[in-house]
Amino acid sequence: MSGAIRHFLQFRDFPRAELEWVFERTRVIKERFKRYEFYQPLADRTLAMVFEKASTRTRVSFEAGMYQLGGSVIHLTTGDSQLGRAEPIEDTARVISRMVDVVMIRTYEQAKIERFAEYSRVPVINGLTNEYHPCQILADIYTWLEQRGPIAGRSVAWIGDANNMAYTWIQAAQLLDFRVRVSTPPGYPLDAALAPAGAHFSVHADPMDAAHGADLVTTDVWTSMGYEAENDARRAAFADWCVDEDMMRTAAADALFMHCLPAHRGEEVTAGVIDGPQSVVWDEAENRLHAQKALMEYLLLGRDVK
Repeated sequence: MSGAIRHFLQFRDFPRAELEWVFERTRVIKERFKRYEFYQPLADRTLAMVFEKASTRTRVSFEAGMYQLGGSVIHLTTGDSQLGRAEPIEDTARVISRMVDVVMIRTYEQAKIERFAEYSRVPVINGLTNEYHPCQILADIYTWLEQRGPIAGRSVAWIGDANNMAYTWIQAAQLLDFRVRVSTPPGYPLDAALAPAGAHFSVHADPMDAAHGADLVTTDVWTSMGYEAENDARRAAFADWCVDEDMMRTAAADALFMHCLPAHRGEEVTAGVIDGPQSVVWDEAENRLHAQKALMEYLLLGRDVK
């Protein structure tokens, strides 16, 4: 792939045609993985993973994925690097990007990863910020494609917090032509700067209205990382925004349930839903691995693959 360095900092950084390519490569790479077929196109390439927010799934999926593609991985945190000290992020970006081939960052403010990417000589991937979680939605939509086929024209109910997942679902809907029906508790609305009014999402005061007839119902924890001080207040405010069996019954008869995990059974979702027949959360979690392998392959090799 020639031209300017490509980054994946928001879902909308890729146009629809490129997203569809990544989804197709996800399918191919996953099928090879299931057949135990040797495929290491990123031999001698190095991924630097930078964590300011702790992670289980992001670390395992990126690290395992890069090794499976033949590359190597360097794991950095603010505690064992200059990232937690006084070095400007621009200087860190200049140095790290001269030593590795791709960087994944999981941090707080989106502005920080944007600044890093501006000074990076290699592709930068958003592993999660306060505002967006594009790799998770990449895996979620691939899971939908795998389970149900094209997502265009479908409806997704987002129940709960107006967080990075909600904003990324809205971006995805605009690009892939489906609709998101958002329901958040009073006092926890969408940020209009991150979700400007448009035809691809609607806001519903009643979560049952948002879920009515939906093809996919999805949620996340009520208290995202960094907001722990609000935990008690959020539990009270979000009590009616639990995805339970009644809510799934008001959705389409063949509706799927997704959750990016970790989940708190009895809070944002009941055990009967997340462990029930409509839940695809384990496929969704595994697909982080395959979707991110396809993403790294594309950022480093473009379409020059087999």
